[in-house]
Amino acid sequence: MDWLLPLSLSTLVHRTLVMIKELTEHLIEFEGLRLKPYHCTSGKLTIGIGRNLDDRGISEDEAMIMLQNDMRIVQEELLARWPWMEDLPPRAQLVMFDLGFNMGVPAISNFQNMLKDLADENWEGAAKNLLDSRYAQQVGRRAIYNAQLLETANDRILPSRD
Repeated sequence: MDWLLPLSLSTLVHRTLVMIKELTEHLIEFEGLRLKPYHCTSGKLTIGIGRNLDDRGISEDEAMIMLQNDMRIVQEELLARWPWMEDLPPRAQLVMFDLGFNMGVPAISNFQNMLKDLADENWEGAAKNLLDSRYAQQVGRRAIYNAQLLETANDRILPSRD
């Protein structure tokens, strides 16, 4: 008669977790784990463990997780290159983060005059040097906003992005 009794909740949870683990291992075995995009055998752009980017894409939650991971990486890279950046006002830090995120931390090294101005707390000079760049021509409004942040680095309230 024991077989007629319902399974306990803990038994159901255990079976579910075991099944998830087995399914995960199975899918990794046959789909593989690819950390860079590739085209699968049917020509679809794919990443991870068989994630079809062409048809499924990613969710907003996944995009936010990726963003947080990328921001952490950029922060680590920035501080490794320019430890003094940690002492900058928040607005100037935001600009450095944005530049690192947008074009990659190594590319910021090309902004020697701006970096010197930042280290010297010459906010107007840093803004001018930022605007006097190919970057500013490429990103337009973003560069203008970042220059405003630098010019007013000691202010607490962020200016409008318009």
